[in-house]
Amino acid sequence: MAHQTLKESHRRLAERLNRFPQGAPPTELLFRILRVLFTEEEAGLVALLPIRPFTAAHAARVWKRPEGACLAVLDRLADRGMMLDLERPDGTRLFVLPPPMAGFFEFSMMRVGNGYDQKLLAELFHQYLNVEEEFVRALFAGGETQLGRVFVNEGALPGNAIQVLDYERASEVIRTASHLAVGACYCRHKMAHLGKACDAPMDICMTFNGTAGSLIRHGIARRVEVQEGLDLLARAVEGNLVQFGENVRDQVGFICNCCGCCCEAMLAAKRFAVLNPIATTNFLPEVENGDCNGCGKCVEACPVEAMGLVSAGDSHQPKRKRARLDASICLGCGVCVRVCSRRALRLRSRVQRVITPLNTAHRVVLMAIERGGLQNLVFDQQAHVHHRAMATILGVVLKLPPLKQAMASRQMKSRYLEWLLARKDPAHRA
Repeated sequence: MAHQTLKESHRRLAERLNRFPQGAPPTELLFRILRVLFTEEEAGLVALLPIRPFTAAHAARVWKRPEGACLAVLDRLADRGMMLDLERPDGTRLFVLPPPMAGFFEFSMMRVGNGYDQKLLAELFHQYLNVEEEFVRALFAGGETQLGRVFVNEGALPGNAIQVLDYERASEVIRTASHLAVGACYCRHKMAHLGKACDAPMDICMTFNGTAGSLIRHGIARRVEVQEGLDLLARAVEGNLVQFGENVRDQVGFICNCCGCCCEAMLAAKRFAVLNPIATTNFLPEVENGDCNGCGKCVEACPVEAMGLVSAGDSHQPKRKRARLDASICLGCGVCVRVCSRRALRLRSRVQRVITPLNTAHRVVLMAIERGGLQNLVFDQQAHVHHRAMATILGVVLKLPPLKQAMASRQMKSRYLEWLLARKDPAHRA
């Protein structure tokens, strides 16, 4: 029986991963990845853990082991980036299993030489994400609310851009983070093992706040001060990299500095363009036809091929070209504006403002509803015994528009939720 349990450990771990909105379709490639990242025993133990953060004491009750032994297992996992440990102000340590992406897939490649066979992982990740399509489609195109969003290139904004908010600026995320860390870019590190990496900087991807604190404590990422973070951001902007970060307004967990050739988010934006796999900025570039000479610099710089060249329609110069934007797939990053030496491109506000989830809890609940998995959050073994966890989930649901509320109600089939929604009035929405 014990042998059979061990053989089933990675399958049960995959099932556990797919209770979270950012799941991982269980193909043979996924099982091969999980067998590299988790031992049989670790997979079996992690499969029993809740979705929400938990203490070592909770793990001890679930695993039926002494708390000290459980803490040792959790620390070993955190040392490899397979678990995050978060420190409360009162000193309590909470643990949480991060999703595959953005999460432990990246963390396994964030520190060069971490004990894993990273060349093998690179090959498996490439097959799972770049050859097979199911995982990356589910991750980036599975619903209206997306995992990540683009930050606007601040240098490309007009001087009077008072309409840009603090949470839209990568520099503000850096300045206000409680912890700031830098590690190797998962995407370019992976491509380097495959002999396909570009020459963009490798050690330039940033994590913030509690996530950064955990990665710093366990030596997976390097602590940096605010000024170095701003210097790295300036270096990324100079290299025409796109700032892609967590799709929340408060307590952003990560910002990657992405190229169009290696980075999963930009590749997904090109593969699934019409499905809008990345939340855009609130800006769009506008071409001033009279100033554009058709040099093509903007076309080369655009990471998602939203910029192209068409005939300028000039009867005196029949071969003259001009830039044309495909607004339906544009991220609004502003990289094209930055590289235009003739200043023929300008950022303008989008007609309809993009709505960004308030925080991670808000985003996760929205993603769960849209992907049909809200019941996994509500009936998670940690949430149903933790009143604050339940209150957070239901608090988000109660503030949703009617259509999303109806989706949530159908998924949960909960008389309690139906009662809450039925009695809700404007005072409850405040």
